[in-house]
Formats: sequence, structure tokens, C-alpha cells
Amino acid sequence: MTYETTAVPPSDAEPSPSAPAAEVPLPAPDTADQPAAETELSSAQAEIVLPEELTEAAQALFGDRLELASAYAQLLATDGVLRGLIGPREAPRIWDRHLLNCAAVAEVIPPEVTVLDVGSGAGLPGLVLAIARPDLNVVLIEPLARRTSFLLEAVQQLGLARTVRVVRGRAEEAAAGTTNAGVITGDIVTARAVAPLDRLAGWALPLLVRGGRVLALKGATAADEVAEHTAAVERLGGSAPVVHRCGVGVIDPPTTVVEFVRERIVHPPGARPAKKSRANRRGAPGRNRR
Repeated sequence: MTYETTAVPPSDAEPSPSAPAAEVPLPAPDTADQPAAETELSSAQAEIVLPEELTEAAQALFGDRLELASAYAQLLATDGVLRGLIGPREAPRIWDRHLLNCAAVAEVIPPEVTVLDVGSGAGLPGLVLAIARPDLNVVLIEPLARRTSFLLEAVQQLGLARTVRVVRGRAEEAAAGTTNAGVITGDIVTARAVAPLDRLAGWALPLLVRGGRVLALKGATAADEVAEHTAAVERLGGSAPVVHRCGVGVIDPPTTVVEFVRERIVHPPGARPAKKSRANRRGAPGRNRR
């Protein structure tokens, strides 16, 4: 399995402002529409069987954990659809569009590292990576309650509690230690369809150890986004982003991943390390004035 790398020249684009996300309350269930919902769900269940033409790729990416991946696909197509985490029309495409697309990223992740999945949603790509790579320690970071409830249940049902942890909160809160889990740091941060690179860098880089990497799953316009936001990523302490194509020769199309490294620690504007007093700098009590 190989991946291709493309360097993109930097630009001087300014970062766009970030707006905090708000949880949207779920509508009350309408019992009158229940039969239609059940029919749609039954249809989704029938369509999540691993397509024969994808079997070879799925075996290459999941190995002896393919059965576990199938159980997760079933959860996405049932509970995931009912809870609004996956659209009903996505059910037939769960394997190629979601599971295989995410699993291909495992080839650029070294062994036995801690992976933080920011804005994990339904567990893409974090849960997929935990299934494909049992050597990884995975933390799923998600601010919305209905999504974290699904993630907690999925982790238990899939038997992944030993290597997967779910944290409810935003990336900024996880980095600052204001969630119930305390300060969270890792070697890799993953994100799929979370935010443009400038905003993502601001959230993800503080979660990384120095030398840690952000792996952002992107679409066909990844190169344009890199050109637009390289300057912003570098101002935030990251390296110039590069574009990888993962799963070349295994899945079609390959997965597009933008990678950048935390090269230096940049403190937010206005945040300065506390200065030592003169006495502490001298290592002795202050002098008495006469």
C-alpha cells in the first residue's frame, strides 16, 4: 500500500474568523411517521452488506477485524440514521464513502500512538481507525450530547473500551483541560469535514505534542484550500501543509489527506507566561528598604 504526496506553495491568506457551534435540539418524534421511518430503516439495513467489488479492499484495510467493521457499519445504518448522524441516503455508501475512505488513513499513522479525533461525530474517522488498528489509543472528542451518546454506546457494543475513550467537549476545551477529562494531548489529530484548515489548525495544534501531526481528510479541493491557508497554519505554529493520497491501488478514488506538523508552540494573543519576581529571579528574599 502506498500514498502519494503533493507539495503546495504557500500563500499569504488571512485566517477566517471561527464561530462556536451550537447544538441543535432534536425534533420530537412523530409517531404518525413511524411506519415510514421503519420502512426506510429496513431498506438501509438491506443495503449495508459489503458489496462484492469492495471485499478485497475491505480485507486489505481491516484484515481479521473485518467482522467488527461490519458491525460498525450496521450501527451507522441503523442507530446512526435514526439519530440523524448519517443521512438515510448515505446507508448504501457506508462502505466505500465512509469506512474504506477513513481506514485508508491508517497507512500514514505510526504504531502505538495516541490519536485524537476532533469533531468525531459518528466516529469518522476515529472509530474506523480504532477498528482497523488495535495498536492505537484513540480519543473521540465531540461537543454534542446526542453524538457522544452514540459514540459511547458504539464503543461498548463493539468491545473497544480498552483502546477508545469518548470525551464530550470542544477541541479548545480539551486542550485547555476544561473538560471532565483534564488536559488532553496526543501524537496525531484527525478531522473529517470539520472546518477549513486555518480554523482547524487553531483547534488542533494545541492538542499535539511538539512534532505531532494533523491529518485532515479533505475532498477534491484540498490543494486549493492548502494554498489559501498555508500562511495561517504557519502563523499558528504548524508546518507548510502537504497533500497525501492514501490507499492508492486499494480504493478508488484514494483518500485525500492534508498533513501538517506542530513545529513550534504559539501562545494565543494576550496570553503570556507569568514573569518571575525579582526575588525569585535572584533566588533570594527581596532586600529590606531603609
